Amino acid sequence: MPPAKPLPCSDEFAGAEEYVDELLRFSATSGTFQTLCGGVHILDFFTGDRSLYHNVIPAEWREWLLARDSMELLDFLMRDELVTGGRWGDAPESLTAYVKVIRRLSLRREVVGGKGGDRKLPRHVAVGMIPKKVHEVSNFAEYVVRVADFVSGGERAGDDGEVEGPGGGITHFVDFGSGQNYLGRTLASPPYNKSIVAVESKESNIKGARGMDVSAGIAEREVVRRNKKVWRMMQEREGKEENSKARRARKGLEKMDRKEEIDLRPTRELGTVYTPTDGKGYVQYVEHRVLDGNLADVVEQVERLRISMSNGESAPGTEINGESDKGTETNGDGAGAQTPPEETRLMAISIHSCGNLSHHGIRSLILNPAVKAIAIVGCCYNLMTERLAPSYKLPHLRPNMRAINAPRLEKESSACDPHGFPMSKRVEAYDGRGIGLNITARMMAVQAPGNWTEKESEAFFTRHFYRALLQRVFLDRDVVRLMKDDDAKKESTEAVIIGSLRKGCYETFVTYVRGALEKIGREDRSGKTVLERMGDISDKEIEEYSKRYEDLKKELSITWSLMAFSAGVVESLIVVDRWLYLREHGELVQDAWVEAVFDYHQSPRNLVVVGIKR
Repeated sequence: MPPAKPLPCSDEFAGAEEYVDELLRFSATSGTFQTLCGGVHILDFFTGDRSLYHNVIPAEWREWLLARDSMELLDFLMRDELVTGGRWGDAPESLTAYVKVIRRLSLRREVVGGKGGDRKLPRHVAVGMIPKKVHEVSNFAEYVVRVADFVSGGERAGDDGEVEGPGGGITHFVDFGSGQNYLGRTLASPPYNKSIVAVESKESNIKGARGMDVSAGIAEREVVRRNKKVWRMMQEREGKEENSKARRARKGLEKMDRKEEIDLRPTRELGTVYTPTDGKGYVQYVEHRVLDGNLADVVEQVERLRISMSNGESAPGTEINGESDKGTETNGDGAGAQTPPEETRLMAISIHSCGNLSHHGIRSLILNPAVKAIAIVGCCYNLMTERLAPSYKLPHLRPNMRAINAPRLEKESSACDPHGFPMSKRVEAYDGRGIGLNITARMMAVQAPGNWTEKESEAFFTRHFYRALLQRVFLDRDVVRLMKDDDAKKESTEAVIIGSLRKGCYETFVTYVRGALEKIGREDRSGKTVLERMGDISDKEIEEYSKRYEDLKKELSITWSLMAFSAGVVESLIVVDRWLYLREHGELVQDAWVEAVFDYHQSPRNLVVVGIKR
């Protein structure tokens, strides 16, 4: 089951250890890389006397890069071979060398062995899924079952000749941040028929998932026995003025036996019933906010369900009247309780668990005896926190600053969080100070430049250009201040959170500024301050800004493309750090590896981190 190489690195490396050594050395020493991945924020692009292009892009690169259009540049960075005398033979030597290093250190994203093709899901199981989600769920369901079979002591039919696993079957799959439970529902349905523990913090997501479970046939609506005559009379009476028909209905109801209970709840408010059956899948929902890798509470609820099932009782967790039955308490002497029929052996899984949730899923293998394997695909690296002290003292990195209109209760800094990046001791202690990633670097790591088309590129380059130019307007009108860090000697401005605007706002810079001010104006305190300083700006003045800076838009698009391309190494560093964490616990972890499980063009966050306990 484990791939030939534990990390999908370039074949230029003799092995994973050589690759990790060079990855860490480059990340810690390359000034150009650190600048492009952590030292540039698009907000600051036009706030100086010249654009940041002239400060962050090496001088010998600038003229050559400006002569390329956006698609040509992407071909040069990611697609074409860089050989002497080839298409790009006139590129600056130092630029070509940098591009080759980034390519070499970025983990391979191709699915190996012909796996990762689309597998059809039955319509009743795929309800609610877009094509991208169908691709992810169908492939990952197949993958985690293969891992579980390996853990059980051997491969499924057709995978002969591979190394056997440690033995002992997985009894439950625990889905971290299950959301609408697309993955769990697929695994609980034929042909897999697995027992799923869906861990989700939002009650609304659980409620929606239960409804889809009914559609998929793995649960049933609560059965309610009604007096049809009374029910119809109530329906006729409800919401209408009392006419002769309604009066007859009321008199009929008055004659009914008052002891007879009348359940008038609509279908959507009825409970969802899950009936455990041998040979069929089962879903157990646990409303739980995951704050670390300790799953003691989750394991306890799983054990309670298994005990009740072995005693022939109704399943705890069945939803009745919109509430979850937590199960009955046992007597003080433990009467009636039985040991579960077999040891609980969990496998933690997750598709695109955001930020630190991926760390919690990986740590669960180390912290919980019941967890025997994990398979975690991370995403949203920008939501990760930082374990090391603030990294902006390093000369190339931009400080993390709180936006002037950020929520007042928001943490001033995400640094020094024990659950954040890096996880491994090796990255934490590298070169005596460790390797950190600020929010700017982590945000760039979620880009997918390999999927950019010309139309899409032009659209988001325009959005970035408008946002950077608006920051210049804010600076000129004293909405934000230009600050310098004494140690790092870097100037930067305060952020102003704007977020997404409606599509029509991106037609011109004027419509963008008006849309942004309208949105900011809805905020109580900070919005009023911004409007006081921006309220008298005219459309003509806004248009003048656009004309003055229009020729610099290409400088921004080139810089952004280089940042997104370089951030492939940032994502590789994050994933390798998670793999190193598992390797550092070799006394508990038998196997650990990383490989691609989705087609990059359909789902670019496609690297899974797998760990199997001894």
